[in-house]
Amino acid sequence: MSEQAPDGSIARPPTERELLGDRAFRGLTFGFAWFTILLVVLIVGAIGWQAWPVLQRFGADPLTSDKWDGKENFGIQPEIWGTVYSSVIGVGIGSLLGVAVAIFLTQDFIPPRIEVFIKNVVELLAAIPSVVYGLWGIFVVIPFIRPSCEWLHGHLGWVPFFGTRLSGPGVLPAALVLAIMVLPTVSAISRDAIAAVPPKLREAAYGLGATRWEAIRAVILPTASRGIYGAIILAFGRALGETMALAMLVGNSSTLSWSVFSPANTLAALIANKFPESSTLERGMLMYAALVLLAITLLVNLAGTVILRRARLFPQGAAK
Repeated sequence: MSEQAPDGSIARPPTERELLGDRAFRGLTFGFAWFTILLVVLIVGAIGWQAWPVLQRFGADPLTSDKWDGKENFGIQPEIWGTVYSSVIGVGIGSLLGVAVAIFLTQDFIPPRIEVFIKNVVELLAAIPSVVYGLWGIFVVIPFIRPSCEWLHGHLGWVPFFGTRLSGPGVLPAALVLAIMVLPTVSAISRDAIAAVPPKLREAAYGLGATRWEAIRAVILPTASRGIYGAIILAFGRALGETMALAMLVGNSSTLSWSVFSPANTLAALIANKFPESSTLERGMLMYAALVLLAITLLVNLAGTVILRRARLFPQGAAK
């Protein structure tokens, strides 16, 4: 039983021990919060220190150049394009699949036992190592999609998106595998957001004559939109930093092309491939590329904050 005040009432002032414990807990959480900020600053500072000589020497020129010879030319424009392009396609596909899975698992389409089984299987996708995804993409995804890609190139080769023949690794195989890799993140967070929608809202929609799909589209998804947007932003951040699978599947070619069949390269894959045998100058340039990747990630997070704030202000998609 809890302690009582001297007068016999339940309410009592906190004891010295409880006040000390409360102050210690607040101090500990405050310290951990500042330690996290300090850790980020130290990481960025260490990378910036290594990249500073290259930044002074080349300035912003690598951002607009597409030549990399490891000596005097260090262009990373194709890598920036490949990072953003493959991530947008992969997250777009993964978001559609993830939200669909979340709806399927929360709207009583299947019995609870099957629902739990599918949920666990989807979550297990997050435990598969990146290199295994890369091998699966090489031996399964590329051979599977190549006939369709050849058909599209043969009939729609004049379209920029299909203007290159898929001869092996490329943007599309990398994006498809990336979509599977971000699927657990989008699915899990979207599922929690949809499940948190009050049941009375759905029942009210049914009471007004809405069908199941009308209730999902017009009531449930708009109400859960903030959580879904957050899931997509987290998935985008994961996709931007993915290394091994994309290094195996994207083609590692400094190519600027709209074609999804064309080989490309990403900043993370560039760093992973070049770093082991890099010279001092080239290592500094790789740190420069790492800073650019951090900047892109920061911009994505800022954009996500704006989107989430707008979703909070207009949860039902109301006009300004």
